[in-house]
Amino acid sequence: MAETEKGEKGGKGVNVSAGKLAINMQKRLTRAQEKVMQKLGKADETRDTAFEEGVSNFNKQMVEGAKLQKDLKAYLLAVKTMHEASKRLQDCLAEMYEPDWFGKEEVDSIAEDTDMLWIDFHQKLVDSAIINLDSYMAQFPEIKNRIAKRDRKLVDFDSARHHVASLQKGKKKDEVKIAKAEEELGRAQKVFEELNVELQDELPTLWNSRVGLYVTTFQSMAGVTEKFHKEMGKLSQNLNDVMGKLEDQRNIKKDSNTKTPAKSEAASNHNTESDTIPKSPPKSRRPSGPPVPRPPRPSPSREMPPPQDNTPDLFGDAASVPMPTPSPTPEVTVTAPSPLGASGAAEDNAVTNGASDSGDLPPGVLYKVKALHDYAATDGDELEMKSGEVVFVVPFDAPDEQDEGWLLGVKESHWLANKNLSARGVFPENFTQRC
Repeated sequence: MAETEKGEKGGKGVNVSAGKLAINMQKRLTRAQEKVMQKLGKADETRDTAFEEGVSNFNKQMVEGAKLQKDLKAYLLAVKTMHEASKRLQDCLAEMYEPDWFGKEEVDSIAEDTDMLWIDFHQKLVDSAIINLDSYMAQFPEIKNRIAKRDRKLVDFDSARHHVASLQKGKKKDEVKIAKAEEELGRAQKVFEELNVELQDELPTLWNSRVGLYVTTFQSMAGVTEKFHKEMGKLSQNLNDVMGKLEDQRNIKKDSNTKTPAKSEAASNHNTESDTIPKSPPKSRRPSGPPVPRPPRPSPSREMPPPQDNTPDLFGDAASVPMPTPSPTPEVTVTAPSPLGASGAAEDNAVTNGASDSGDLPPGVLYKVKALHDYAATDGDELEMKSGEVVFVVPFDAPDEQDEGWLLGVKESHWLANKNLSARGVFPENFTQRC
């Protein structure tokens, strides 16, 4: 029983489907015949110029929107590609950057911030442009289908109108057929006019909406892009500063490795005249305890000059000054170790009993020199000099303390202010010139 009822319902469904299919086929055939008659000029066609212009604008707007949608998605794909390339580049830098280099943590932080900035930029482009554009383009397929339906209903309306006209012009008028045809004409006209009125209102509104979409889309993109490049510019400047400081660090290390000159360079700076400031010669490591004196070496005996009671007139004739007859003096032997190596013999001859043979030098001073360049002291036992200062050279207490190319001295300004030679210090000989 149930199977019988089911079979009957199935049969009815098949009959309904077959009936609808036959009706649709009849409608398509009627529309095709009507279009052929209109093209052949045997039947008039209902035309609406304003609506046709609206359809033309609609098609143009749909094509432009589809192109914008395609290009915008290609732009987003390029942004994503740039993000991936930037991330790989930042990761490469982070891997190569050694831990002891300047700004290691800053470089890692910049890489992380750059990655987050790209992600935020891409997401904001999607939110501000793609979503709105997709919503805008989603309405075109539905309106396009309604336009096609309106065109079909227009053909049905024309066909029904021509059918009524042909029945009314016939020799034998069948009132029943005419009434039925007029009823079908009214239904076709009603359906057509409803669709036609709706589309005539919607198409101009849709056409004008494109301006608002373009403004919103490109303003949002411009604002997001401007903010992205501004933040990216800050990160790029930070990275540039870190790289600059890393270069400074490298140069400092390079200078420190090449700062100590060889002994031959010190001798060359001393013997060769140059406009550049010479380098100070290296000092040997001195023992921390008291110096061990060398065995005294013999020095030639020298007669002391007789004391003079009268001071000669320096501005007069030297020949007119009477010289006293020298009286015999006892012979005194003085041992004066030379601090200047091979050139010390001259100083040994110039010093007697700890005094210089020049009348304007304090006792115990060998000679005086003038600083040709500024010299900044680097050790506590060194003497700092300014260019043009005069320094009194004194002998070392122990000759073993003297390094090659270095002298011991006291500034003339200290002697004039304190009248002692206690503020002593060593200084490079090639920074000075003998007065």
